[in-house]
Amino acid sequence: MYKRLFASLLAHADGAQERLYGDIKRELFAPLSGTVLEIGPGSGLNLPYLPSAVTHWIGIEPNPHFHPYIRAQDAAQRLEVTLHEAVAEALPVGDHAVDAVISTLVLCSVDSVPQALDDARRVLRPGGRFVFIEHVAADEERWLHTAQRAIQPAWCYCADGCRLHRHTGEAIEDAGFAEVHLRRRMIGSAFNLVQPHIVGWAIA
Repeated sequence: MYKRLFASLLAHADGAQERLYGDIKRELFAPLSGTVLEIGPGSGLNLPYLPSAVTHWIGIEPNPHFHPYIRAQDAAQRLEVTLHEAVAEALPVGDHAVDAVISTLVLCSVDSVPQALDDARRVLRPGGRFVFIEHVAADEERWLHTAQRAIQPAWCYCADGCRLHRHTGEAIEDAGFAEVHLRRRMIGSAFNLVQPHIVGWAIA
């Protein structure tokens, strides 16, 4: 019941997602083409941002209650869609099978960030691109870090396993990509506890 409710709530947050991340997604996704795999696509919010050069989208979504929302998005797109009920740490795709991997606001909730990144590198063709928008832990000296630590237990339960205090940027830089292009930025209100964000891409 909880996973069904979470899927419904997130699916109706399209307006906020566009306001906060729309321009960033258009910039990050613009170079993508061919076959693209997305980790944890939720309700399929990223599908409308994919450029026409993307011909095949593979969604890895462990919550089956999101799948009908993805299918509804799929109907409006002109590309081949494949959907799997699977996890980021064990992608049901062969080695070097995709041209790009997308991860937006999902590595906060996977069981193992290093394992998920290892599998993303495995499925990327040489020279393929891993693109990401993720929120990460605030600097320890800031009040925001203390607040994140304080609300983490309740937040993790209410937000489907989301961890506010992960150092995902460091994990991406240590994952063995040939290149990493990463920048930190604040997105949304100064009182937003889901801050800061990292935005960028890495090359396999």
